[in-house]
Amino acid sequence: MARVDRMAAFAMLLMSASAAGAQNFPQPLPEEPVPTVSELPERYPDSWVFVHDLHFNSLPDGRAAIVDVAAANHNLRGQIPVAQFGNILPSTTRAEIYVSETFYSRLTRGDRTDVITIWDTKTLAPKDEIVLPGGKRGLFVTLRNSLQLTNDEKWALVFNFTPGSSVTVVDLDGRKILSDIDLPGCSLVYPTGPRGFTSLCADGTMTSIALDAAGKAGPAVTSEAFNDIDDDPLFMTPAMVGRTGWFVSFKGNLRAIDFAGAAAKDLGSFAIPPQAGGEPEWRPAGWQVISADRAGLLYVLMNPKGVEGSHKDGGTEAWVIDPKAKTLVRRIALKNHSLSIEATQQQKPLLVASRTDGSLDVYDAASGAFVRTVASVVHDPMTMTAAR
Repeated sequence: MARVDRMAAFAMLLMSASAAGAQNFPQPLPEEPVPTVSELPERYPDSWVFVHDLHFNSLPDGRAAIVDVAAANHNLRGQIPVAQFGNILPSTTRAEIYVSETFYSRLTRGDRTDVITIWDTKTLAPKDEIVLPGGKRGLFVTLRNSLQLTNDEKWALVFNFTPGSSVTVVDLDGRKILSDIDLPGCSLVYPTGPRGFTSLCADGTMTSIALDAAGKAGPAVTSEAFNDIDDDPLFMTPAMVGRTGWFVSFKGNLRAIDFAGAAAKDLGSFAIPPQAGGEPEWRPAGWQVISADRAGLLYVLMNPKGVEGSHKDGGTEAWVIDPKAKTLVRRIALKNHSLSIEATQQQKPLLVASRTDGSLDVYDAASGAFVRTVASVVHDPMTMTAAR
């Protein structure tokens, strides 16, 4: 009984203290807004890079980090979600970022909805979305050329794979679907001419399709075979220098494709000058293996242990190639084994190499000197896109 009395007395003491506190401080502090939101610039600096995180451990929860690789600290400037094998594409002409992504009504199952989500570059808030019909958007590990822009960036091109391949043409201004174009045996999209696209085909050719003013397909133009699918195929993500796409092959040959006209043109190829020291040889390897700076120099991620099947292994050096002179300008030894590379579009560019631990190593592209590591910005940095 004595213990119960002591507990009751203690409770009354607490109540008295609380009442006294309320009298001494009758007005609680105002709530602070959480979180505090800052706006980004409408046009991002050339030192900023979009790092696409596929997030293998939770695929519905992919995202893209916006990183200032030139900053000494506070490198992460923002982040937007990119769900379920999505793709991200920043506009160069308007303050928008486009994301093609897929949702299921029960997260990993149920009714499927494919959309293009339109994000505001300043607020990183969603502005709108365009529903894509048919539940057929291609779902695979990130490839930048599965979502592209054409017609002065007024239209988006979405690559579909069911496994039948096709392209959906989307009017971004009118927020509507213009057409669906079958692409039997061909994959991905490369903007071509003023209003059209090209696709690489399984027989080693490429097919170009011009679009009319309504977004409908005109006649297709198919090239001669140039892509040696069986012996030395091309990586499918090029480095763009103006309207010329530079592709690199599994064995280290560089090929230029001119996308300026209504139909793409093969401009020929040359071999990256071979170098000693490979075991057994140097070959391109990684996920995003080639990039270009604003001066037109090419950067290729190279693996010294190049063999059949090593093309996804990543590399330990970046080789800088002058495509006009067809020469090797310099070799940049990377501090860590890297998965992808991207050159910034600054006058004095930086080279960014992504690592499997989600960190980014940054180098002076002109000298090859290591600058900094941006640690653990994402989980799985598959591709990168420099701000332009």
